[in-house]
Amino acid sequence: MSGPVAELTDRLQGVGYLADRGLATAAHVALSLGRPLLLEGEVGVGKTEIAKALATVLDRRLIRLQCYEGIDVHQALYDWDYARQLLQIRALGADELRGEETVASLYSTDFLLERPLLSAVRAGDAAVLLIDEIDRADDEFEAFLLELLSDLQVTIPEIGTVRAPSPPLVVLTSNRTRELHDALKRRCLYHWVGYPDAARELEIVLTRAPEVAEALAAKVVAAVGRLRGLDLAKPPGVAETIDWARTVDVVGGTDLDVEIAGDTLGAVVKDRDDLDLVQPQLARIVGG
Repeated sequence: MSGPVAELTDRLQGVGYLADRGLATAAHVALSLGRPLLLEGEVGVGKTEIAKALATVLDRRLIRLQCYEGIDVHQALYDWDYARQLLQIRALGADELRGEETVASLYSTDFLLERPLLSAVRAGDAAVLLIDEIDRADDEFEAFLLELLSDLQVTIPEIGTVRAPSPPLVVLTSNRTRELHDALKRRCLYHWVGYPDAARELEIVLTRAPEVAEALAAKVVAAVGRLRGLDLAKPPGVAETIDWARTVDVVGGTDLDVEIAGDTLGAVVKDRDDLDLVQPQLARIVGG
């Protein structure tokens, strides 16, 4: 493989992120066209990590907005510095406070507190904006993002419209805890990030945890593959595979046998019901 996609793949690998051709192509197209990139996939498959890796290889500032239920405009876009406004009011005389211009000045950029979205718009192509787990936000917040995603601008009622001088790279991630609206999807390039195959996952583990012996890493990868075949409430992602390999290595394990697996299972299985399901099957899972 050669060309710009291969070049981006190599640069990502240089910072420890192994992207397959599809994901590297999606990232390259998003960069080239200035389009937001929506990544959906299971928890722990590397959706957030690629935004961090892209910020590193592009030498851009990573600006992260972690979404959650109830997040609103003032937490994501801007807020007013009420303490400074109050000090300014106290410093003004009664006559000055009656002037409309004086009152308007209290809502100028001098008293504006940037939140992640406004910071990214102002930074333009010097930033990678990560809007993480958009599926956790409310419908209203998702609708609020449409202006940003389509025109790379935001509107502040007291000031007006702020446009990005150049497109920041915008990466949205979703774990599909709910279905996103078509209006948001239409504004983004879309890529599904699935679990890597065993060979690629082994390569990822060895890249991210080079202290782990290859034979041990291979057994951990195989065991995680068997875990994903069970009906678990929280199947392990790649991040858990890396954690499990590191954990076994830290406790001095050189092989993943039933005893070591039982002692370190908390690194990869993080749900009580899942533990009850997995523990009786440990011998089969570790291949013993």
